[in-house]
Amino acid sequence: MTGAWWARAAVAAVAVLGVAAPLGAQAYEQLGPQAKAYVTVPEPVVALVGVSVVDGTGAPPKAEQTVLIERGVIRAVGPSASVAVPAGARRMELAGHTVLPGFVGMHDHTFYTTSLRSTQMNVTGPLLYLASGVTTIRTTGSMSPYSEINLKRNIEAGMVAGPRMHITGPYLTGAGAGGGMHALVTPEDARRVVAYWASEGASWLKFYTLVRKDVLAAAADEAHKRGLKVTGHLCSVGYRDAVDAGIDAVEHGLFANSEYDPAKEPDKCPAGFEAKYTTLDVNGPEVQRTFREMIRRKVAMTSTLAVYELFVPNRPPLEQRVLDAMSNDVRNEYLTTRARLAEPGAFAISPAVFRKAQEYEVAFVRAGGLLACGVDPTGNGGALPGFGDQRNYELLLEAGFTPVEAVKIMTANGAQVLGNARIGTVEAGKAADLQVIRGDPVARPAEIRNTTIVFKDGVGYDAPKMIAATKGLVGVR
Repeated sequence: MTGAWWARAAVAAVAVLGVAAPLGAQAYEQLGPQAKAYVTVPEPVVALVGVSVVDGTGAPPKAEQTVLIERGVIRAVGPSASVAVPAGARRMELAGHTVLPGFVGMHDHTFYTTSLRSTQMNVTGPLLYLASGVTTIRTTGSMSPYSEINLKRNIEAGMVAGPRMHITGPYLTGAGAGGGMHALVTPEDARRVVAYWASEGASWLKFYTLVRKDVLAAAADEAHKRGLKVTGHLCSVGYRDAVDAGIDAVEHGLFANSEYDPAKEPDKCPAGFEAKYTTLDVNGPEVQRTFREMIRRKVAMTSTLAVYELFVPNRPPLEQRVLDAMSNDVRNEYLTTRARLAEPGAFAISPAVFRKAQEYEVAFVRAGGLLACGVDPTGNGGALPGFGDQRNYELLLEAGFTPVEAVKIMTANGAQVLGNARIGTVEAGKAADLQVIRGDPVARPAEIRNTTIVFKDGVGYDAPKMIAATKGLVGVR
């Protein structure tokens, strides 16, 4: 069928059923050849029949459902016996499959590191994210901001298959900044840099471990005046001080909050503070005070368990698909670093500290906090874009969340943090950002990896084909 036919069919569907395309929706006809090469469901009207649905709202899973997609919008969701499929729609019989909302990756960089390299992933990153069901990302720090801006534009133009992107600009930190980061020493520095990146199209800004509280406060004030939000991988500033400074979110949970260290000094990052937290009472008054202040000021937290798990000896379980995606050199770098974690004296995160970080996130949610999730594909290289997002699902379950709660954290909660009510759940009227999974990840969590089709704006992409295109290229392109 020709692109013109699809366009006429889409117009007809809108005329008959009154379906409006979401703002910025990307139809099949608007894609370039490179993106179209990965499309397996181009039709404007599609019915996913006989699926189980975990809708991201926190509702229990529903079996024998039909999800009707029309011109990029979810038109209907309900029992297959009651949802009418329009004549001419593509009907996909998908018994034995589960439909989830597209993941909203809230710490999903477009660069990747191992112990020896840092690589901008403008080829493999978008494909791996989308193939793994991640339809929206917030980059949360960039080592190559203009590469990221150009990637966002290319995805929006349909030239590249990938998730929709919310970009944050470069890492912003304090005196003593490392390579690739920008040191902001005074509040005036902060306001100037915030204004610049607001003009370049950033919607969030990300602060790093050496920022001072007065600089963070000035940045947050300037960002809010310009319609931007601020998050941080903190250390020099504890979470309560960051809330007081006007921050909108914090990254990495317990791993970046030094305020419980008795040796903490204002505006200084105490080395190795996490190791002191093995006996921290996450339900005690000090931690609960942090949570109350965050909740009162609507400050969200991002879980990134997948990247911190890399530093726990003999974790995560080795996956062949991860090793296959890596270039030969990257694979060797990762496996060598992984093996060294178990050696005496090696830098590592103890299982007890990792478990405490999981408990911290559960306690935050139980207190009423808004927790989102992202992979952070950095560290020693074992958490790949997309694959690491899927691993987060298992780690949230290990932490103590139910599967339904974990899905909500990874989808609707991220959408809420971004302020985008059009995505994050499988509900009529929402953008058709969905993932189709072979199997039942609620009953068998490992099946979260069995993504077959990912819909973004109602266009269905072939997940295995995108993964195959990245084989041997992670860390190179």
